[in-house]
Amino acid sequence: MLLDAASLYFRAFYGVPTSVTSPDGRPVNAVRGFLDMTARLLTAHSPDRLVACWDDDWRPAFRVEALPSYKAHRLSSDGGEETPDELGPQVPVLVDVLAAAGITRVGAPGYEADDVIGTLATRARGPVDVVTGDRDLFQLVDDARGVRVLYTARGIADIEVVDEAAVAAKYGIPGRSYADFAVLRGDPSDGLPGVAGVGAKTAAALITEFGDLAGIRAAAARTVVPRAPLTAAVLKRLHAGGDYLDAAPVVVAVARDIDMPAVEGALPRRPADPGALAALADAHGLRSSLGRLGAALGWPADALE
Repeated sequence: MLLDAASLYFRAFYGVPTSVTSPDGRPVNAVRGFLDMTARLLTAHSPDRLVACWDDDWRPAFRVEALPSYKAHRLSSDGGEETPDELGPQVPVLVDVLAAAGITRVGAPGYEADDVIGTLATRARGPVDVVTGDRDLFQLVDDARGVRVLYTARGIADIEVVDEAAVAAKYGIPGRSYADFAVLRGDPSDGLPGVAGVGAKTAAALITEFGDLAGIRAAAARTVVPRAPLTAAVLKRLHAGGDYLDAAPVVVAVARDIDMPAVEGALPRRPADPGALAALADAHGLRSSLGRLGAALGWPADALE
């Protein structure tokens, strides 16, 4: 099980009230929500390995170089990612809790968590559940390899299982074609404009007819007599969007071959540092959430003593 950590702690922050606080009054809603969601996922799906995948770089240079608008709307005045004031201080707390609990946390310099997930999913020798609220990771679904997405579609409690059939049913495209679909349609949440005038329906029709983005562009280049789905209007839009179509695939495609060490992700059968975890639990009011996480992991009853 691969957790898209930033996606989940953002979801937890907005899904759990900020009135959930530590003994000294600081919000811990994102931490509590993250831990509770992880406990529920472990109980429901019983993975034998678990990795919290981290954004070491939320806006990698290679993506910005290809498409300067990538996530530009999320930039804060200091050049970092715009984050709610009450969430920022909770992230280091979560880092410390994961370390003390013994839950593997992995990032890669110059890459997003998506790319870490893509690489670990590609390396995996067995089925993989990717937990995320980011539709970009739908491109990883692969029924033959048992890779699916557990999509946090509506907050932190309601999980939608996404496999190739689900992608096909939702978007009208072959199951593993989501990246090309996203390039064509665009995604405002990532600053991805898409091809002007090409919406979801047209993008799906083009992919279904021509297989992938390369096939679509090849067909557009050789088409003399327009016909659906390559109508005269669509041909004009594809030609006008040529520069964008050259750049966007680099931005949308999840890296699957990052040069990073092997990651085991074995489930911790006891906290890695019980004393530190107990101190964190008391300082931040996390004993109930850590108790549920410990129960899901099979920790002994005295793990936090």
